[in-house]
Amino acid sequence: MDLLASLTPERRRLLAVALVLVGVLVLGVPRLVHRGAARAVAPPLRVSRPAARAGPRLVVDVAGAVRRPGLYSFAAGTRVDDAIAAAGGPSAKADLDAVNRAAPLADGEQIVVPRRGAAAVAGSRSGAGSAPGAPVDLNSATVEQLDALPGIGPATAAKIVAYRQEHGAFHSLVELDGVPGIGPSRLDQLKGLVVPP
Repeated sequence: MDLLASLTPERRRLLAVALVLVGVLVLGVPRLVHRGAARAVAPPLRVSRPAARAGPRLVVDVAGAVRRPGLYSFAAGTRVDDAIAAAGGPSAKADLDAVNRAAPLADGEQIVVPRRGAAAVAGSRSGAGSAPGAPVDLNSATVEQLDALPGIGPATAAKIVAYRQEHGAFHSLVELDGVPGIGPSRLDQLKGLVVPP
């Protein structure tokens, strides 16, 4: 007590400030060091965002002249060109002119990229009652390929392609009924000759 009484008011203030600083250092520095260490050691905080509501997924089979044929999953609204790209792109022998790359994908459809010369062989098989050896894909066939089908002429083939571009991919043969000029008897003729069935 005598020591404090002997100090001048200015020295008492300096002593009080020094004691406060020592207290802050003794109590505050370990907390700051602990916080810094916790930040350095703790893994980064990952904020999970609510999953965006994705539309339905489509699964398509990409076959033919592509680098990695197989099944691929896409979001609704994806185009045939995206499916070809996902399959590694076209091979060197692919005939991309025979594929409507702008057509939207449909769940369960098969995208066949023909080799050069294969589409011409299928298209050259025109004649009464003859049909291509493999089923024609309604979602990727050209006007020439559709024209080779029995009962389908060039005008009706063009209407099928126009209908597909306006309404999207065909999911079944029955949907062809919406194309002007195609009725139940024509649908019966096409059974087994086109996909989707």
